[in-house]
Amino acid sequence: MPASPTSSANAPTEGYVFHSYGGEKYAQHAVVSVQTLRRYDDHRPVALFCPEPHREMLERYGADQFFQHIEPLPPEHRSIVGFKHHLHKFKIFDRSLFVDADMIWCRDPDPLWTQLSAFPFTGTGLMRADHFFGGPKGAGVILDMLLRRRRSTLRHFGLTNLPRVQAGMIYAQDDDTTRAVSETAADFLARSDETHFRSRLNEGRSEETCEWSIAMAMSKLELAVFPWLQGRNSPQLDYIDGLTTHDPDFQNVSCTFYTTPFIYNLRGLPSRGLRDFLFGLANQLPGLGDRMEVTPFVVHFGWLHQKQPFYDFADRTWKHILDDRSTPRLKQQSADPGA
Repeated sequence: MPASPTSSANAPTEGYVFHSYGGEKYAQHAVVSVQTLRRYDDHRPVALFCPEPHREMLERYGADQFFQHIEPLPPEHRSIVGFKHHLHKFKIFDRSLFVDADMIWCRDPDPLWTQLSAFPFTGTGLMRADHFFGGPKGAGVILDMLLRRRRSTLRHFGLTNLPRVQAGMIYAQDDDTTRAVSETAADFLARSDETHFRSRLNEGRSEETCEWSIAMAMSKLELAVFPWLQGRNSPQLDYIDGLTTHDPDFQNVSCTFYTTPFIYNLRGLPSRGLRDFLFGLANQLPGLGDRMEVTPFVVHFGWLHQKQPFYDFADRTWKHILDDRSTPRLKQQSADPGA
């Protein structure tokens, strides 16, 4: 792990940590996300862990200036679990906020940092995971429920609850706690055959998920999740077409947020027609249609069938970055927010 930036007892360093691997476009996405972040936060440093070809590409185009630290990402950590089950190795700042690159920042994150500072370690999520979390996404979940497989998993490992972790935003402050979460999550994944959780590799995906194992680790270590769905105070909300309005550059973003969790969970339906029909039905029932227009700190393009707007925005923004050589360069800025 690289040396942590100098900090004082009164001013611990706060910073964002990105990672990229695979095609060069993923490093470009990190640059695009940082550019939206810099609309609101121009002083906290940003680190990127990536393979050498990504660094070389960024340097070739002058885009390395978006990061105060670019560090190597070893081959064994170039996967979802390879990185997020080893966050203690990449905790370059005293208070590190690990964020995915498929995010667009929409608000000043100062209030978010203030709230996160109360936690030794946390990830956005829900206090209780539903049966789809880590389980089958189709009708197979009914069999899991009837056979109480989730309950059996928790009992087998001596746990009494399973939170829902959305690992696109993870905050780490205490070094020992961060290491403990990483090691415990890795151990749970290694023992996945003792659980009811399904491997995402068997669903045709190229990578294994880290979320259920991190959730199990946080339950084991008695760590709280940071509430994901908080209405106007939401740290991140999913981009959903029809529920998200924005200008082409995502300067002004508004998300429709249903206050009844069951109704809001309908946003994930891949059929927009069915989803809109059910939302329309809910709007006719007392209380179920209550909703608000909110601007989260981050819009996250986590759903596979909702990623195209981000890809389009990222392509346009990357082109503008290359064309506009007057883009502010922050490479020389101090990594200490209190400096």
